[in-house]
Parts: sequence; structure tokens; C-alpha cells
Amino acid sequence: MNVMPLTEANFDKIVSENETVLVDFWAEWCGPCRAFSEVFEAVALKYSDIIFATVDIQAEPKLAEDFVVGTIPMLVIFRGGIVVYAGSGALSQAALEEVIHKAKALDLKEIYEKTMQQSGPELA
Repeated sequence: MNVMPLTEANFDKIVSENETVLVDFWAEWCGPCRAFSEVFEAVALKYSDIIFATVDIQAEPKLAEDFVVGTIPMLVIFRGGIVVYAGSGALSQAALEEVIHKAKALDLKEIYEKTMQQSGPELA
């Protein structure tokens, strides 16, 4: 399967166990979502090293709430379990591939260090 559905039940496992995960938040009634899904699925065929996934916001309202989904389609990219990109609106194939290349070029060690600095020291 090139694009997999995510639910509350499998979301954390998929995101934490894969280096790069692209998540398309969408709804069946959304015209731009349907158009973007064609681009998303076409690009998924080119990147076997990335997990491409969808979240139906009507079937999974808690996930939509957790990610403060206001406008769809909304794309969220995780690297090493950390959100490195979040944006709303349908992207062209070229724009989606550019975002993917930028996300893949990020240094995971640097991302982790920045995340730790932002979260501050843990309390004992």
C-alpha cells in the first residue's frame, strides 16, 4: 500500500517507528482534498523510503483536534517523530516534492537538540 490510513489506534506507532512520515489531513467532502490526494498518491509512488498516510478528520476528530486542523487539506511531515513541517492547502506535485526534499535534508541530530532546548530541563 502506497498510502495508509492513520487512526488514533495506529498514529503514534507509525510516526514513532518510521524516520519520515507525511500525513495528509483531509475529508471526503473537500474538493481541494480530493485533488491533492491524486498528487499525494502519485508522489508516494516515488518515495518508498517514506510513509505516506492520511487522516480522515471526520472519522478521527481527536487527531484533527490534536493537530489544530483548521483548513484542509493540511500536510504534516514528521522526521524522527518530530513535526518538521505543517501547512494547509493543496500543493502541486513539484511543490510537494520540494517540501519532501527539504524535510529529508534536515539533520535529525540538530532537530533533536533544538527540541530538547525548547522543552527545557526535565524535573526530577
